[in-house]
Amino acid sequence: MPASQEHISGATPMGATLVDGGATFRVWAPGARSVHVAFGDVEGYAPAPDAALVENPNSHHWTGFTPGVVDGTKYRFWVVGEGSAGFKRDPWARELEFGDSKETDCIVRARDSYPWHDERFAPPAFNDLIVYQLHVGVFSAIDDAGRDRRLGRVAKLLDALDRIEYLADLGVNAVQPLPFVEFRTPSSQGYNGTDIFSPEMDYCVEPEELPPYLVRVNRLLVKKGRAPLMAAQLTGQVNQLKAFIDVCHLYGIAVLADVVYNHAGGDLDDQSLDFFNRPANPNETSSIYFSTGREAGGKVFQYAEPEVREFLIGNARMFLDEYHVDGFRFDQVTVIDRNGGWSFCQDLTNTLRYHKPSAPLIAEYWGEYRWKAILPPFDNAGMGFDLGYADGLRDSVREVLRQTAGGGDASVDIGCLRAGLYRPVNVPEAWRAYNCIENHDLLLDADGDHRYPRIPRRADWDNTRSWLARSRSRVATGLLLTAPGVPMLFMGQEFLEDKWWSDDPHRADRFIWWAGLEGGDRHMSDFHQFTRDLIWLRRRQPALRSELVNVYHVDNINRLLAYHRWLSGVGRDVVVIASLREQTFSDHSYALGFPGPGHWHEVFNSDIYDHFANPSAQGNPGGIDADGGPLHGMGQSARITIPANSIIVFARDHGD
Repeated sequence: MPASQEHISGATPMGATLVDGGATFRVWAPGARSVHVAFGDVEGYAPAPDAALVENPNSHHWTGFTPGVVDGTKYRFWVVGEGSAGFKRDPWARELEFGDSKETDCIVRARDSYPWHDERFAPPAFNDLIVYQLHVGVFSAIDDAGRDRRLGRVAKLLDALDRIEYLADLGVNAVQPLPFVEFRTPSSQGYNGTDIFSPEMDYCVEPEELPPYLVRVNRLLVKKGRAPLMAAQLTGQVNQLKAFIDVCHLYGIAVLADVVYNHAGGDLDDQSLDFFNRPANPNETSSIYFSTGREAGGKVFQYAEPEVREFLIGNARMFLDEYHVDGFRFDQVTVIDRNGGWSFCQDLTNTLRYHKPSAPLIAEYWGEYRWKAILPPFDNAGMGFDLGYADGLRDSVREVLRQTAGGGDASVDIGCLRAGLYRPVNVPEAWRAYNCIENHDLLLDADGDHRYPRIPRRADWDNTRSWLARSRSRVATGLLLTAPGVPMLFMGQEFLEDKWWSDDPHRADRFIWWAGLEGGDRHMSDFHQFTRDLIWLRRRQPALRSELVNVYHVDNINRLLAYHRWLSGVGRDVVVIASLREQTFSDHSYALGFPGPGHWHEVFNSDIYDHFANPSAQGNPGGIDADGGPLHGMGQSARITIPANSIIVFARDHGD
């Protein structure tokens, strides 16, 4: 018997949607013979007699209304195709649940069951972003007794909230978790998602474990003057992801979703969206969602198919509307372009920019013409993303550290940093460069295959706690946080973490070492203080967030360079000096040009953070007066002290 078409129209959403008296269902299955909604009970699943969906012959959408469906109802689709008949998960399912076997239920969820508290939150302007990348599964997990619970157990989204006050105090104003949609493996970086509308089940807390989490989440809400949650409002994957984002917002932190639209899988099982219509000859050319392309062990989406484009764009819109996500990092846009997805990217960015102009759209694009990813799509010139990954600063910082590892007498081309500090070639504005010197890709321990070392190990391979490692790492992070563009830190970078990382919860030797920061390692707490203070300096000094830079002095012999940052039409000038010389220029013995005459405050000096607060720090307390005449192409100059292996910042004022 055909399903009722009550509540069904051309505007009926895809998937399962609660309406008065029940739920509508809509799914795309061209070529299928029939599609039923199947509901679960203690006897298992069976297609409901009155739930045979009706096909629209033009769109090949199958629709129906089922009365009595409520929040929490479990369902699947039963698809009869030319080649087979069997269950399929709803590609648009908002939540999933494993049964006793590998079978997976879809769960109907109300869109309004979470009481948001973030109505006053405004995300940072693009050029003001300071981003922190983390992996939910291994970032942090602490029990009520303060013990680390990560070993052998995937950490949860609600575990990460235990560090939200820490992140707010650090000064970052956005977090970028690695992908948090459903993947089928026990642990993962997240780039093998299979059900992209559903939060990862392993990142969520089961009801029997919820009470202590509810107490901790409510403590965070009440501290911000917001009403506490009831247990039912924190139950389920959907509401726990919403609570994570909601609390981030209350503490001044935006959330950038890392989404993977270049492929799905790895493990695309028989009930997945692959071969959803169950064709007669399932092969690489007969999948309605995927092309013949392959990437990272998974299948590349079919970007020429309008329904697939709507599926992916609809996914991004869902995160904006239902989860209040603030922006996106788009994984490997290079692969999308290589597989015919140029116009798809234009449709994606045009739609999202119209829908939420404040949402930054960040492209990871490593192709030859990567700059085209961030050009406007007018006249087909570009893809329309706002920011693009840049490797100039990253590679030049790492190269300089490699050279300095040769010792005090080694030749160091400090000038190679110049190009990394300027905007990449053909990029229209410098703020569009998304900069990092550490990230999840660089530092992954993939079965012993180490890609790049952490910065302290690059600085001193033999001893990551030596003065050389500490001081050179401060210079590297200082360059990142004073350069034009948007800086991104990887978890642990802020406190001198020196290990590669792994998403495997059984690899305690690859966890970031919170205990070191919290009392086990003085150097870690010192470095954290350094990073925190420099982040807040960036937030107080608008010139450090502008796109204007002039690298006006490079001294390869003495391993130092100086650059001028300013804000067009405002001034608020800042001068940054980075030195990788292993001896101090003491007693104001180095003559340096300055952009203008008068007093310059020394507002930051990294030497203070070596055994903070370092009583023997070398520097220019009280600032300097630039009255020595023109030098280095600048209108004035001053004689200054430059500590060994340091980054120092002079400014006209102490900041906002």
